[in-house]
Amino acid sequence: MQIRFKTLTLQNFKSHRDLTVEFGDTTKITGDNALGKSTIGEAVSWLLYGIDLLGSKLDPTPVTYEADETLVSLLFHDGQKDVLLSRSLKKGKASYYINEVPSKAGEFNEILDSLFDKNLFLSLFNPNYFFTLKWTDQRAMVLKYVTAPANKEVFKALPKAQGDKLAALVKKHSLSDIEKLHREKKTKLDKQYIAAQSKTKTLKEQLEEDAPRVPLESLQAEKSVFTKQLNEVQEVIDSASDTNSKINTLNGRIKALLDERNRMQEQWQQLKAETIEDTCRTCQQPLKGEAIKAAEADHEHRKANFKAAYDKVVSDRKALEAQLAGLTFVDVSEQMAKVQELQQKLAPIDSEIQKYKQFEGKQQQVKEAEAAEKETLDNLNESIFIIDAIKAYYAKEAELQAAKVQDLLDNLSIKLFEEQKNGEIKPTFEIQMDGKDYRKLSLSESIRAGLELRDVLSEQSDVITPVFVDNAESITKFKEPLGQLIVSRVVANKKLEVVAE
Repeated sequence: MQIRFKTLTLQNFKSHRDLTVEFGDTTKITGDNALGKSTIGEAVSWLLYGIDLLGSKLDPTPVTYEADETLVSLLFHDGQKDVLLSRSLKKGKASYYINEVPSKAGEFNEILDSLFDKNLFLSLFNPNYFFTLKWTDQRAMVLKYVTAPANKEVFKALPKAQGDKLAALVKKHSLSDIEKLHREKKTKLDKQYIAAQSKTKTLKEQLEEDAPRVPLESLQAEKSVFTKQLNEVQEVIDSASDTNSKINTLNGRIKALLDERNRMQEQWQQLKAETIEDTCRTCQQPLKGEAIKAAEADHEHRKANFKAAYDKVVSDRKALEAQLAGLTFVDVSEQMAKVQELQQKLAPIDSEIQKYKQFEGKQQQVKEAEAAEKETLDNLNESIFIIDAIKAYYAKEAELQAAKVQDLLDNLSIKLFEEQKNGEIKPTFEIQMDGKDYRKLSLSESIRAGLELRDVLSEQSDVITPVFVDNAESITKFKEPLGQLIVSRVVANKKLEVVAE
């Protein structure tokens, strides 16, 4: 979009009672000091925004004469049509007009906002205005119209390991989120790694303290000797135990048969003394003849059976007594004492051997602790690597972005970033011309710097506006700027003159 001024009308604006300025491709304003040359430029900024050329509030009322109303009108072409904007001030009250139609302030501002950004227009119109802004606003304006490097472009410029890692991570999260995640993870892992180191150190100290002092081979050899002796004694005890167990078993069975014999002797006396009843034991009928003989025979038969059973008990007992007579009870008290003695000797050896097993367990614990420590360190280093890669990304992005901006400039250089002691990249904004900071430039150098920068902004934003160069007598040569050129020069002893070419 190209803005072209056509006509500016001033009525009772500061020193100008009635002035009409016709603009051409180049408009030259000349005259002695204090004739209102700069005021023509201020009339434009006051009309549009109520401020002077540097952004301060402006009182447009005359100081050398009386006037009821101040009025400024500007006819310009916005690239498609002519627009006439007017602002008046009467008794401290502002009025606005769009194409001569009275309008509200909101409508007036809406027209301006639809055409251009305020700071952009004022920076394009007045080469010095840009440098009155806060450095953050200056930086934002420059970067607004310069395409930032794409992720792939930055990744490619990084060391391959960093670029590949970040390229994989950004598929799931933004760089900002990745940095937050790994900074939080690093904080946790720092503590975990300290704890893991402490655990490993403690286990190693315990391992050293609990390490067996007697060689395992010596312990096993000594144990083998005592174990062999113990087995030999135990064989004797086991053998004696079998014999003694048989003796105890036989004594028990013999006693049981003796008890059975005594009981049967009592039963035999009762059986012998039993009388033959003359009546049936079952039906109680009197027995006669053969029945009595049968009862007597039954009695004899029972006595014979009982006697046979008794004889068997006696016979079994005697057989067991014969077995018992062939056995001798073995006293193993001496062997038992020997077992106890050998076990006492084996106990400390087994304890020392057990230390080896415990030692192996603690060795495994140390290995596991070392593995956990290494894993924690690897994870920690991974997070540190990613955080450093993100730092490198921002630094490289800043470098590439600064290079893109710098490629647009001829005599100026702009510093967009600075690296902190901790490696962080901090935004900044400094302009130099031929190696000198802007604040140290002479008037002519500052004008040239402003003109170069405003042309860059104009080209990048695709907005072309007139440019007002005040105090042009201080600069003898400069590059023709984009858009209409309005030049104000001091010429001694000359009346105010405005010439459009």
